[in-house]
Amino acid sequence: MTLLPKLARRLQILAYIIEKPKLLALVLQGGSVNKFISLDQPWLHELKIETVLDIGAHAGISAVTIHSLFPKAQIYSFEPLPICFQQLQMRMAGVNNFKGFNIALGDCLSNLPLDCNSFTPSSSFLKMTDLHKTEFPYTRHSQPLSVKVERLDTIAEQIPIIDPLWIKIDVQGYEEKVLRGGEKTIQRAKLIIVETSFKKLYEGQPLFDNIYNHLIKLGFDYFGSLDQLRSRKNGQVLQEDSIFMKNA
Repeated sequence: MTLLPKLARRLQILAYIIEKPKLLALVLQGGSVNKFISLDQPWLHELKIETVLDIGAHAGISAVTIHSLFPKAQIYSFEPLPICFQQLQMRMAGVNNFKGFNIALGDCLSNLPLDCNSFTPSSSFLKMTDLHKTEFPYTRHSQPLSVKVERLDTIAEQIPIIDPLWIKIDVQGYEEKVLRGGEKTIQRAKLIIVETSFKKLYEGQPLFDNIYNHLIKLGFDYFGSLDQLRSRKNGQVLQEDSIFMKNA
């Protein structure tokens, strides 16, 4: 990003904070102003979301941001890494309509080794490709950690979910496993925002076409991207947060 777009983005953020003072509270809680601006749109508010499943919650940045957008919605967050789960719980402390689960979601009930990366957002059940390590050299070091994995459909039977439902999935190449383990719940959703890749950053990960075809078969339409991650070397799109909405 060149200097002028960066400056324009900063001015946009400043204007948002001036116009919406609650963004200052969002920043103090550790939320994302950029993500808030991307999501604070009429089309999303018109969905009148009642429940959010935050799958791959990491340290709670998304949960805090989503709570700022939909303060009355029930949020269920799923994060397997203990250190990130602790940060998530701290960020969401005092929010009554929030519940965190220190587990991963997949297509089985098991304990599986997860590569806990020194850069925790890159932690995954899958091994990194050379492309990942080249693009993000600070992610080269990781160590295995056994984590509990459950199916989304199993968990959904144990918690109250009120529609309209929004499901957010950010699980570093494990997206298809989450979908397979939660098809019944997935089909209830009005909105799904899922991280999809166009280049393999993890061995054996599904790419955009796989996730697209899976969700289309479940009755969703693709509505474009929320954010894109580009290569620092040539500007090519590596990943995006893809928006899918249930057919009317």
